[in-house]
Amino acid sequence: MQLQSASRKNAKIKMAIQGPSGSGKTYGALLVAFGLCNDWSRIAVIDTENHSSELYDHLGNYNVLHLPVPFAPEHYIEAIRICEKAKMEVIIIDSISHEWEGIGGIVEVHTNMTGNSYTNWAKLTPRHNSFVQHILQSPAHIIGTVRSKQEYVLSEKNGKQVPEKVGMKGVTRSGMDYEFTLVFELDMKNNAVATKDRTSIFAGKPEVRLTSEIGTKILEWCLKGKPQPTDDEIKGRINACKSLDELLQLFYAHPTEDEGLLKEFTSKRRSLETLTTDTTLTDTKNQKNGTHRHSTKA
Repeated sequence: MQLQSASRKNAKIKMAIQGPSGSGKTYGALLVAFGLCNDWSRIAVIDTENHSSELYDHLGNYNVLHLPVPFAPEHYIEAIRICEKAKMEVIIIDSISHEWEGIGGIVEVHTNMTGNSYTNWAKLTPRHNSFVQHILQSPAHIIGTVRSKQEYVLSEKNGKQVPEKVGMKGVTRSGMDYEFTLVFELDMKNNAVATKDRTSIFAGKPEVRLTSEIGTKILEWCLKGKPQPTDDEIKGRINACKSLDELLQLFYAHPTEDEGLLKEFTSKRRSLETLTTDTTLTDTKNQKNGTHRHSTKA
């Protein structure tokens, strides 16, 4: 553990776009994604909506990964990893809702399980949490779309119980919105309001249309603070490490799933372990020789 100055250090946005079917979630997500990276080829869509993301191919040459049923959390995680290995800068998960209520999603699996309901949730919750953590820990910007449906409550009017609209409820696990840095709520006119905003860019502001300019504003927020070192800079620091403790501190400061960097860390660790072993053997041999000379003189 080590204290260090707080800095966003090229933060990667984790945002959700929530709205009913037809509100423009996918289209808005693509425009924001382009603003985040300014390169359509660095954008990937994990599509659970039966190829619907390809309806907007006129926007640019973005990538699509079709995720078939079952919509298990592990399949989402695998799809995210494929996009990360392909060095995608922005990953759009369209949509997150299927992981919860889709075919093979958490709710369906729980419904089909036998035994105690509470115990069964204890088995499924870690699977969902793993999916959430892969989103949060991803080195890419991630935009998740969430379907929403109108929520009603019964209210008493003139002595009668009548349904009353109380807002939109996202089709995902309750509290999922707390995991994101930024959450936009879309209406059927494609207007977006930030219902959660840790960037403070959109909080308390009038409704907006999701455009590439919105993505650019988010990117500017992400880039403030000390920049992250490049892979080549980290490799240079790895090679400069003179002890295992120093190498370990560097790894903790820059955790990575990049295979190239992991190989560099592993190679340097083995080199330092070999050096440490050789030094220990030499010291032991010198101590024995010194003891032997002392015994001879005695």
